Amino acid sequence: MTDFISFTGMPPLPVAEFAFPGPLRDQLVAAILDGTKTSTTTTLIEYEIENEGLPVIGQQEVVIDSDGKGVAVIETTAVRHARLADVDLQHVIDEGEGDTTVAQWRAGHEEFWHSAEMRNAMGDPDFTVNENSMLVLQRFKLVSRLP
Repeated sequence: MTDFISFTGMPPLPVAEFAFPGPLRDQLVAAILDGTKTSTTTTLIEYEIENEGLPVIGQQEVVIDSDGKGVAVIETTAVRHARLADVDLQHVIDEGEGDTTVAQWRAGHEEFWHSAEMRNAMGDPDFTVNENSMLVLQRFKLVSRLP
């Protein structure tokens, strides 16, 4: 279920969490704040398991840091679905994680998706992705930094 954060004078916005709290989230949030991260990838099944709606163009979300503090507002600018095998290099580069090849990106993402933490979150100790796993590729822009 999606969490929401309210700010004075604004309607509540859904929360955007990148990875799990810790070093990876901190790295991703920093990349959003400095403008190098403008895309993200989520497995389609995560939305189903969380009973969460898919991102919608124009939707704004509050990015939270590892402490759960809202640090930025982002707005979705594009959404597409693709098989893991079909992720393109431009999407990889726009994720802002420093990957320069699709293979490099894929190795890092598979490591994350196959981690004990992710398998626990999915409620499936054997969760895995493969060439045909469906992904949600989301592009976004930084709307504002929060104090």
